[in-house]
Amino acid sequence: MNLKLLFGVARSLLFARWKQTLVAAFGVTFSITMFIGLLSFMSGLNNLLDNLIINRTPHIRLYKELLPSDTQPVDLSASYNDHYNFVRSVRPKNDRPEIQNSFAVLNALAADKRVLGAAPKVTTQVFYNVGQVNLTGLINGIDVDAENRLFAFSEYVTSGNFMDLKNIPNSIILGKAGAEKMMAEIGDVIQVTTPSGDRVPLKVVGYFESGIQELDKVQSYASISTCQRLLGESSAYITDIQIKLHDINLAPELAKEYHTLFGAEAVDIQTANAQFETGSSIRTLISYAVGITLLIVAGFGIYNILNMMIYEKMDSIAILKATGFSGSDVNRIFILIALSIGIFGGLLGLLFGFGLSALIDNIPFDTAALPNITTYPISYNPKYYLIGGVFSIITTYLAGYFPSRKASKIDPVIIIRGK
Repeated sequence: MNLKLLFGVARSLLFARWKQTLVAAFGVTFSITMFIGLLSFMSGLNNLLDNLIINRTPHIRLYKELLPSDTQPVDLSASYNDHYNFVRSVRPKNDRPEIQNSFAVLNALAADKRVLGAAPKVTTQVFYNVGQVNLTGLINGIDVDAENRLFAFSEYVTSGNFMDLKNIPNSIILGKAGAEKMMAEIGDVIQVTTPSGDRVPLKVVGYFESGIQELDKVQSYASISTCQRLLGESSAYITDIQIKLHDINLAPELAKEYHTLFGAEAVDIQTANAQFETGSSIRTLISYAVGITLLIVAGFGIYNILNMMIYEKMDSIAILKATGFSGSDVNRIFILIALSIGIFGGLLGLLFGFGLSALIDNIPFDTAALPNITTYPISYNPKYYLIGGVFSIITTYLAGYFPSRKASKIDPVIIIRGK
C-alpha cells in the first residue's frame, strides 16, 4: 500500500481522538522528563562525591609502615629449625618512618610514562598550644606546586593564598573548624609542640575546608621544608609519596609492582575506597531502575489508549480492510500512530528534561561541608538523552505493536454484519 496514504490514515485517526493522543504523548513526555532529570541529578551527585575522593586521594600512596620483623632470632637458630616457634608481644623493628632513597624513588616515578605526577609529603603529629590547653593536631608537609597541580589543593583553601605556604617561612594553613576552635585569625602566630617536645611558632596564612568537619579540626598544611624543620630532619626525609596515574584502572597492578620495586607499602585508590565505589554503583543502579520503570509505565498507558482506539474504530478498520487495506497495512497504521506519539512525546520529554536539569542546576545549595558548591550538582551527559530517546521509541513501538496485531486480524465481514 502507498506509504503516503498510510501516513494520511494514521494522521486522521490520531486527530480524530486528539485528547487521547495528547494524554498518551504527555505520559511519554513526563516519563522522559523525569528520567532525564533523575539521572542527571543522581549522576551529578555521584560525580561530586567521586571528585571529592578522587581529587584529594592519590591513585597510589607509598609510605613506610613500622611493622614487626617477619623473621625472629629464634627462627635463625639451627637448633630450632624443626620446631614451631611462637613469640608473643613482638615489637616493631627499630626503624625510621621514612621512605628510603626518596629522591631516587621520585626520579624513577618521574621517568615512568604511566605516572601523571608524584607529590612528596611529610606527615607529623603535633599539639596545638592554646593557652594551657594542648589540642591534638596533624600537619601535612606538602610540595605546594605538586599538591595543587595533582590534587587541586587551591580549591579547598577558602581563605588566604595557598602559595603563601611556599613564599612565607614557618607558615601554616589551618582547617577552618580547628581555627575557630583555637580562635586563630589569618596573620596570627600559633605555637605547636613537635613529637620531640620542641615548641615552634607558625604563622597562620589561610584556612581550608575539606568537607569533613572532624578532619578539619585536627588537620593542617605547611610546606614540606617547614615540616622537615619541625622534625629536625634533612630535605631527604619523606614519609609519603602520592602518585597520580594517567589511567586510574592501573592502580591495583602498579601498587603491587611499586611495593616490590621500592620496598615500601603501597595502597591503591580502589582498595582504599572500595565501600565508596560500591555506594556509587548502587545509587546509579537505583536511578536507572526508577527511570526505566517510568518509561515502562508510560508504555502501558499508550498500550491501553491504543486498545481503546481500536475498539472504538472497529467500523473504520472494517471499512479500511473492505476497501483494499491488508492486515499488514492496518498493522503499520497503528504502529505509525504509536511511534508518532512516542517521537513527539519523547522530543518534548528531552527538551523538558534539559530544562528541568538546568532549573535544578541553578537552585542554590549552601552547606558548610562543601563550601565550593553553590548549586545542586547536575550532569549533562548526552548518554542519558540518547538512552531516553531510544527507550521512548522502543517502548511506544512495543505498546503499539500488540494492539496493531489485534487490529490486523479483525474480519471486516463480521464487523459489518454485526452493525
